[in-house]
Amino acid sequence: MTFTPQHPQKANAIRALAMDAVQKANSGHPGMPMGMAEIAVALWSGHYRHNPANPGWVNRDRFLLSNGHGSMLHYALLHLSGYAVSMDDIQAFRQLHSKTPGHPEVGYTPGVETTTGPLGQGIANAVGMALAEWLLASEFNKPGLDVVDHYTYAFVGDGCLMEGISHEACALAGTLGLKKLIALYDDNGISIDGKVEGWFTDDTPARFEAYGWNVIRAVDGHDVAAVSAAIEAAKQAGKPTLICCKTIIGKGSPNLQGGDKVHGAALGDKEVAAVREYIGWSAAPFEVPADVYAAWDFKAAGAQLEADWAAKFAEYSAQYPQEAAELSRRMAGELPGNFEATLAAGIAATVEKKENIATRKASQNAIQALAPVLPEFLGGSADLTGSNLTNWKEITPVRSGQPGNHINYGVREFGMSAIMNGVALHGGYIPFGATFLTFADYSRNALRMAALMKQRSIFVFTHDSIGLGEDGPTHQSVEHVSSLRLIPNLDNWRPCDTTESMVAWGEAVKRKNGPSTLIFSRQNLPYQERSAAQIADIARGGYVLKEVADAKVTLIATGSEIELAQAAATALAAEGIAARVVSMPSTDVFDRQDAAYKASVLTKGVPRVAIEAGVTDFWYKYVGLEGAVVGIDTFGESAPAGVLFKHFGFTVDNVVAKVKTVIA
Repeated sequence: MTFTPQHPQKANAIRALAMDAVQKANSGHPGMPMGMAEIAVALWSGHYRHNPANPGWVNRDRFLLSNGHGSMLHYALLHLSGYAVSMDDIQAFRQLHSKTPGHPEVGYTPGVETTTGPLGQGIANAVGMALAEWLLASEFNKPGLDVVDHYTYAFVGDGCLMEGISHEACALAGTLGLKKLIALYDDNGISIDGKVEGWFTDDTPARFEAYGWNVIRAVDGHDVAAVSAAIEAAKQAGKPTLICCKTIIGKGSPNLQGGDKVHGAALGDKEVAAVREYIGWSAAPFEVPADVYAAWDFKAAGAQLEADWAAKFAEYSAQYPQEAAELSRRMAGELPGNFEATLAAGIAATVEKKENIATRKASQNAIQALAPVLPEFLGGSADLTGSNLTNWKEITPVRSGQPGNHINYGVREFGMSAIMNGVALHGGYIPFGATFLTFADYSRNALRMAALMKQRSIFVFTHDSIGLGEDGPTHQSVEHVSSLRLIPNLDNWRPCDTTESMVAWGEAVKRKNGPSTLIFSRQNLPYQERSAAQIADIARGGYVLKEVADAKVTLIATGSEIELAQAAATALAAEGIAARVVSMPSTDVFDRQDAAYKASVLTKGVPRVAIEAGVTDFWYKYVGLEGAVVGIDTFGESAPAGVLFKHFGFTVDNVVAKVKTVIA
């Protein structure tokens, strides 16, 4: 594509729609859309390859608005270029169930690639998308038939670059040389508190050059031709590019432009009228002149771009039918036909071997069993591969110029998690990445975003409790499992042995409408005997592991505490107290089961005691106020794991004593 002649009012159409929508909603951020209007014109008119009629076209460029508070910029672009975003949708900005929510949300608005708003995560997602594009292209492209060939463009602001995650993600992008990643920086010198010179004086261009990026400095962000030329130069750079565009926030507002008051509030009727006069926009609110619409319309051009690609893909399919079918399968997010059989064989192998091993090792065994039939696996770890055990025999580490299937993310937990989300959003891979459970806090907002966006990201967390031992309370997770269970649409699995670990991996891989965490122990755990029916019920999140007649109590446990529950049940039986044992590796999945099944697991009228090496509050939803919880509501200590479990009351004697208090 080449730069096309511009209608002088294309940028002003963005300004008008942005200020009118914010004014009608009396809520929003007009400053960024008005300030980045010419940058948007340059990208969307001369470079951005997309098809408004098919927002999911596989080989489209990806566009991400990392500074997502300026969402009206994106909505205006989608509307003007021909997406299914109507003027009624624009007028419904920030209203209930509209296609135009306050921040861009993937799945709500055609053409929106990711959910942004938490600053910095959009650019991190962009790194993931560019990574996925490069890896897929390396795997599938053939000489003369580049069927995976697109750019990832991100708009970023000062806020994105102040956030620490931008350092994590952009540093890795530079190290890996992701040359099809182009970020356009809205350098307007203003944030919510005013002029950033009081708190943000980084030499941003030098910082990105130090990362290994190509940097294009001091571009006039209001000169469409200059921005377009910079984008063209970025495409030739051979490394990721940051284009620093000097802009005026709220450009076109005669009394507010250049100041913080235009950042995050409606302009007011008087100033809206002044803008119209100042920029020469005579159209009424929510009206766009026909000639401006015609200048923006990209439907025909987009259809031609996709048609040209489709012809190339047809040729590719004829010459390489297996590769074409595989690429189509993976981009559709479908699992291979032999996945279920492979998973079943993996589960059967755990039953046969009956290994007493740490569940982190059981996790590695599961990865090894599944990876040969899942070429879409893209694993990794935040500098803890040898502890998290996310590697497998056939891995190829990803390096600059060397594509592969396993990423050393470095000590960048938040960046890793948001990059994984970008990979998942792009399609073609099932990303998983790992760290210690206590560092889930570093990743937490990315986990939340994965759940909000319903993406198949798999977050592996090991060293899951005070069982970590000597490293002490800084590394011992006590509140983390319960806190992760509070995130809607996040499935959390804490398996107790090899079989539950294999099932958990299978369920995480099969889940297409949301992320999963897989939470594993450092210490060895004993294998639990089960019937075939019990094994089938693991996938329901909770099941009866030990059933007894005339039960007086139900013991509920997860992970490493299943061993304790079983031992306590045996001790209780010796005292004539019949105790059932329920294993609940995923409370999230269990809660989605039908009422009859849940009642069969947690039988009415039988008192309950929950056992988990973590905070207790969560478990009262299952045991009730009349039940009891064996847990830990303090931080841990530094000592061997066995000493700690005894110190904090994770003993048979203590469980038996708790049971007696609830059945008395």
